[in-house]
Formats: sequence, C-alpha cells, structure tokens
Amino acid sequence: MNSRTIPPGFHPVRHDRLLLEQTHDAYRLKGKLPEPTVCPQCGAVFHNGRWAWDDAPAQAHHETCPACHRLNDKFPAGFVSLGGEFFAAHRDEILALIRHEEQRERQDHPLKRLMAIEDDGGGVMVTTSDVHLARAIGEAVHRAYQGELEFHYKPDDKLLRVHWTR
Repeated sequence: MNSRTIPPGFHPVRHDRLLLEQTHDAYRLKGKLPEPTVCPQCGAVFHNGRWAWDDAPAQAHHETCPACHRLNDKFPAGFVSLGGEFFAAHRDEILALIRHEEQRERQDHPLKRLMAIEDDGGGVMVTTSDVHLARAIGEAVHRAYQGELEFHYKPDDKLLRVHWTR
C-alpha cells in the first residue's frame, strides 16, 4: 500500500494487533454487575447472573436494566408489523393477544417488554425491547390466525423485523 491510497488523516491499520468486537450491542452489559442490583425504574433485580422480578434488598446497588435503557433511548430491538384486511377487521382481538403474549413472557423475563404500539398506514407497528419477544409475538399471531409471516434478522445490529399479514 502506498501513500496515495491512504486518505489524509488516516493511518494504516495493523491487523495483527487489532481486536475487533464480534458483535456490537450497546445495550449488553460490559461487565458483571454487583449482586444484588435493582433497576430504579422497573424494580427488576439482577441476582445470580440474570434479571428477575424479586424483592429488592435494602442495600442493593442501583443500575438501569437494559430494557429500561432501550425504553429511555426509544431504540427497539424488535419490530412487528401487522396489516391486511383481516387485521383491520380483528384489530382489537389481535392486539389483546399481543398484550397477553407480552405479559406471559414478561413474568419470567423482565427484559422482554412492549415499547410501543403505533398505527402504521392501515396496520400497526409493535416495537419490543427484545428480539425474542418480537419473534414470540409473530409466532403467536400466526398460530392463532394463520396468514403470512416473515422474519428478517440483522445480526450486526441485533435487530429483528417481523411482518405478518392476512
């Protein structure tokens, strides 16, 4: 490589010394939290290496959980797009199913939360704090009402887009 191929202000990179992060997730904890830790916003407790719903000890460390962090930043991990004539006719029933699925998942997994349900040009866009919840919602709607279901995952950004129509 000669000096003409290097743009001004840049230096060649030594690949034998550069350590690249395999996957980048800004909401993943960088280190282990002291135990117990409680989220001051939702009350979830980090204990035994995971977040759970539990009573917070008096001397617990305070740290915002990844789900509240995503909610504060308005940066979802999952997007579920629902639409079609059948959806329009059964909107309230399908939205009730989505809320039920979120409550079921959230009982054991405090980081799986609905962030928003917004109208989206004849359909609805549901955003979630977790890719697994988005997938579970898509599969629950598909199991109950059939239709067409598609998943699009972007591993670099840890994002899942789910599209359901009928």
